[in-house]
Amino acid sequence: MAEVKGVLLPAYVLADESGSMAPYVQELSNGLVSLCEGLRSEPMIAAKLRLAVLGFSDDVQVRLGVADMRTETSLPQVVIRGLTNYEAAFDDLLGRIPTDVQWLRSEGYRVHRPVVFFLSDGQPTDGGTWRKPHAQLTDKARTPTSPNIIACGIGDAQPATMLEVATRPEFAFVAKPGTDIGQAISEFFHALTASLVASGQALHSASPQLVIQKPDQFTMAIDEV
Repeated sequence: MAEVKGVLLPAYVLADESGSMAPYVQELSNGLVSLCEGLRSEPMIAAKLRLAVLGFSDDVQVRLGVADMRTETSLPQVVIRGLTNYEAAFDDLLGRIPTDVQWLRSEGYRVHRPVVFFLSDGQPTDGGTWRKPHAQLTDKARTPTSPNIIACGIGDAQPATMLEVATRPEFAFVAKPGTDIGQAISEFFHALTASLVASGQALHSASPQLVIQKPDQFTMAIDEV
């Protein structure tokens, strides 16, 4: 029997690249750079993670493939374009995550349940069609590699939508009213980095667990009845 190299947590950043994000492209780029550099500065933690960065709008484009940040030298580049197509985002993950997990296993690793950090500043422009691939993606019976999804909404993104996207209510966040969107993006990436570092530490303990830190200037999403 082949020796297991270790146990990895695949982490995906799914970032909104639609036209409404254009005024904040610098904050988005800076946030991605700080995330990558933050993981590189923690090689013991990075060894337990594999990071992917995906930009979504009309479609999904890979900004960083599943990477070991101890050896990855490139930085993800943001490209603002198109509309806010949630269906394209979840369709992509539906095919991508099982393939990535299978590849990591073929490389000799065991794999923790993947985690997706979803950031959007708007409501889905595809209506409700995104719910079908999302439902399949988050159904462990149909998709055994189903990820945990942390959803963060800024700008026009509604709390009820973030609650639908997130796999647990405590994984849904929205920026507080009046929060500067550029600052909210920065806080999102700061919390994302802290969450991955804390999760990497916890995964090495006797009680491995996913640790999620709420971004500053965000609150847990709650809908109206």
